[in-house]
Amino acid sequence: MPESAAEVTAAGIARLAGVGRAAVSNWRRRHADFPRPVGGTEASPSFALADVEAWLRAQGKLAEVPLGERVWQQIAGHPAGAVTALVHAGCALLLVRDRAAAWPALAAAPDERLAELLPVPLEETLTERFGAERSVRTPTARALAPSVPLVRGVADMAAATGPREVFDFLLGRHLDANPRQYTLTPPGPAALMAALAGPATTVLDPACGTGALLTAAAAPAPAPATAPSAVAPAGTATTSTTPTAPTAPTALYGQDADPDLAALTALRLALATDAAVDVRVLSGDTLRADAFPALAADAVLCHPPFNERNWGHDELAYDARWEYGFPARTESELAWVQHALARLRPGGTAVLLMPPAAASRRSGRRIRADLLRRGALRAVVALPAGAAPPYGIPLHLWVLRRPVPGARPAAELLLVDTAHETTATGAATVTGTGTSTGTSGRDRLDWAAVESAVLAAWRPFDQDGVLAETPGGSRAVPVVELLDDDVDLAPARHLPPPPAAEGAAELAGVRERLTETLRRTRELTPPPAADTGAAIPRWPATTVGELARAGALTLRAGGTGTAPAGTATAPRVLTDTDVLAGQAPSGTLPETPAEGTAEEPVLLAVGDVVVPVLGGGSVARVVDAATAGAALGRNVHLLRPDPAALDPWFLAGFLRATANNRQASSYASTATRLDVRRLQLPRLPLGEQRRYGERFRALAEFEEALRLAGRLGEKLVQGMYDGLADGSVAP
Repeated sequence: MPESAAEVTAAGIARLAGVGRAAVSNWRRRHADFPRPVGGTEASPSFALADVEAWLRAQGKLAEVPLGERVWQQIAGHPAGAVTALVHAGCALLLVRDRAAAWPALAAAPDERLAELLPVPLEETLTERFGAERSVRTPTARALAPSVPLVRGVADMAAATGPREVFDFLLGRHLDANPRQYTLTPPGPAALMAALAGPATTVLDPACGTGALLTAAAAPAPAPATAPSAVAPAGTATTSTTPTAPTAPTALYGQDADPDLAALTALRLALATDAAVDVRVLSGDTLRADAFPALAADAVLCHPPFNERNWGHDELAYDARWEYGFPARTESELAWVQHALARLRPGGTAVLLMPPAAASRRSGRRIRADLLRRGALRAVVALPAGAAPPYGIPLHLWVLRRPVPGARPAAELLLVDTAHETTATGAATVTGTGTSTGTSGRDRLDWAAVESAVLAAWRPFDQDGVLAETPGGSRAVPVVELLDDDVDLAPARHLPPPPAAEGAAELAGVRERLTETLRRTRELTPPPAADTGAAIPRWPATTVGELARAGALTLRAGGTGTAPAGTATAPRVLTDTDVLAGQAPSGTLPETPAEGTAEEPVLLAVGDVVVPVLGGGSVARVVDAATAGAALGRNVHLLRPDPAALDPWFLAGFLRATANNRQASSYASTATRLDVRRLQLPRLPLGEQRRYGERFRALAEFEEALRLAGRLGEKLVQGMYDGLADGSVAP
């Protein structure tokens, strides 16, 4: 096998064949002719892709590897690394697109000759697109030698779907495969930031990462209903009410400290735009070594790194960019804010994604005060938690505008709070059946509502300088009110409270439901346990593993399925948290990449028993009609009993026994894991099983009534607190 041949892991083989990893492990044990590992480690070996394909075809397990999957495996197993392979693929796609007439002659050459021929046209193409000073270096013939099959593959894909689509697919697969390596700005916040910046011909992202913000800025956007003046001083009403078409960027500038990211972003932007758009993406530390010191952009979009201590505080004490004050060592975000303002033309707009602490830390109050006094800070928008990484905190958007010399500073600051903009399933709710729908998070955001609320507040404020107050939502706050000792700009602290979620009439309804539920709970309370005085029975026992081998039940693990790309009907996922909390399925399936193959999710049916395997709790749940059809989540096992051999409620009841869980659990340093196969059941006739099952079913109904009563009680108490506090409920 050539040293440069692409390699694939067991997980990649599973994707190629459309099976689970366990199947690949079985093939390795059962088939002596299965390809031998050529790399990796003992725990995670890698195999030659060509050998694997040949073996799969010979076994009749693979008719043809999908082109997209083949190309992705060539990238993932590239001897120089996936990033280098992606750069080679992007260069080839740019060549195929910009010099379409020259590619057929090049493609006709043998592989070794093609590697020798490519550097010259690639150098010409890259120079035309990026100029002499660029982050994308022309690969040499030697570097291209292992990439020739990849180059041919992406060219074939581009002929079918287009160069931009191919690169977006491959880059997306790489980012998905390395989630901890990159901090990504999701498409929703990126599009919102571009919309807040407004029409711009020159856009800069000084911390561009993978280019999400610049890509959003380059995307066509609908024209606003009115066209605010980009240079009008805040607080001055404009006279033009004629809608204008959005201005497409003619120049996109980016900088990132990681040379690999700079190269990938440059190629991504070049493939997303035509030759008329000037793309300049360079690498380097922006604060210490600004690549565009003379730039005066129309807009700056930035998702800066948070909480950096080593941002250049000691070296940059006398930098000219600190027009609003020298940032403290702990205020790296305010250094990025001032860098963005310094790279704007007068009247240009900057939008930065900021941690909420930047709005209130005492160490930054003097800079915040000067930004307000001089009219540079125009809006602070609080986003819901889950909008962008880090997903656990509600980030802020700061909208800034470089003051126009001689213009009067803005008298008001727009504050917007969208923390309440989640879907109906976003906040914990209580339905008539007692099902809690979970808590807010990135899967729960109604992003269309968030975007609509922000733009509905920003656009009239930006144009007219005033805005009607929305309790709990938005307010134009006089700057003088904010210039106190703290200069705290957190929106929630300056907005009037929203009306109580529950009015008096609705609270009365909650109280009635609680009363009825408590009555129902009393009816369902189990009778006193009678002590018969008889000896405890010692039934013959069996284990779940033995029952599975005998065919009395089917055992499946969750978390391996994916949803078809772009589908709107993918099932919800029953997570381990849902099982533990007794709530409806709340998770979502990951999407299958284009042209990829993936396992089908495990779908639940009525009568299945689901058991979470982490946490050490004694929980087992019988799937009802409302949960049937959902997909089985990660760290949850499904037991599907044969109705002729096992009663599901009998099964679930005995699985919940504390002693049963204790003997079937194993312990690591920080977690407890349940070995479902070791859980025990008594061997009883089906009729006797059903007798126990009815009692277990009654206990489960009582338990659910208790849960519902608790949720209704919490809702009533909080509603009363809120109503009394805001005056909607009389004492």
